[in-house]
Amino acid sequence: MISENTSDFKSLAERPRAYLCRRFTPAVEAALRERFDLAVNEDDAILPPEEMVRRARDAQVLFVTATESLRAPALAGLPQLKAVATLSVGHDHIDLQAAQAAGIAVLHTPDVLSDACADVAMMLLLNACRRGLEGDRLVRSGAWQGWAPTQLLGMGLQGKVLGIFGMGRIGRAIAERARGFGLQVHYHNRSRLEPTLAQGASYHATLDGLLAASDILMVAAPGAPALRGVLDAGRLALLRRGAVLVNISRGDLVDDEALIAALRSGQLRAAGLDVFANEPRVHPGYRELDNVFLTPHIGSATEETRDAMGWLLIDGLEALADGRQPTNRLC
Repeated sequence: MISENTSDFKSLAERPRAYLCRRFTPAVEAALRERFDLAVNEDDAILPPEEMVRRARDAQVLFVTATESLRAPALAGLPQLKAVATLSVGHDHIDLQAAQAAGIAVLHTPDVLSDACADVAMMLLLNACRRGLEGDRLVRSGAWQGWAPTQLLGMGLQGKVLGIFGMGRIGRAIAERARGFGLQVHYHNRSRLEPTLAQGASYHATLDGLLAASDILMVAAPGAPALRGVLDAGRLALLRRGAVLVNISRGDLVDDEALIAALRSGQLRAAGLDVFANEPRVHPGYRELDNVFLTPHIGSATEETRDAMGWLLIDGLEALADGRQPTNRLC
């Protein structure tokens, strides 16, 4: 999908006009101000497409995140736009075909956030399996009466099967950490990994096969329209009774009503969720459950990672300006 033509981006070497839709880290924003005639969404509110177009109408470069929707109508309303740089690995919020047709380059931030996301995935997994929310609440409330043999019994990890749905860079980083906890790693991908990448993980050719084998399901698949709602009531029922689900990917891959029902019925023991459909409007049913550990989409939220993501976009834009193909270019 990547265009070989870079001639349209020579103007990016001339301190192009840019609009920053969300606040980046101070170090990255300082670097952007040095390189661009930069306008900033100072209050950091999520901009609907119409407002984004109004503010960025003259921009040649648009910096976005996964919270901004860039479909064909919005791209058509930005006639000066030469490049979109998204502070995310996922790109389902951008119409790549429309961007390519308009001659707009799209850059993203692969690789540099895998470790940070894998760390949060393990945090979610541990808190879901070991009832972290309930334990914290018990101590903070002052209701804890001391140690008891059957208090807050959770799921041990040694020997359990962790099924990873999506064994890309983040999935493999999760697998590396999971092995240290004694988990057996299984996975489902569109295709089997090379042995050097699989590192002994067991491959399932179908998602249904992975679900049936899993004590813990880790959702790490990339967001895509075809995967919306893929984990519905029927598929959640394939998991072993008392299984745990963790989602570090995209909220809309999971049917909220089905997951909440499975958690209430005991079909699932617990869940750990960092992502949600319709963020930040989280389904209210989750707030009523003690067996769900929730975090506000913080998978890549370390200073080091967000700096690295920002610099990857800057380096990619500078490559475009120099007539080179950036390694992080999508189209």
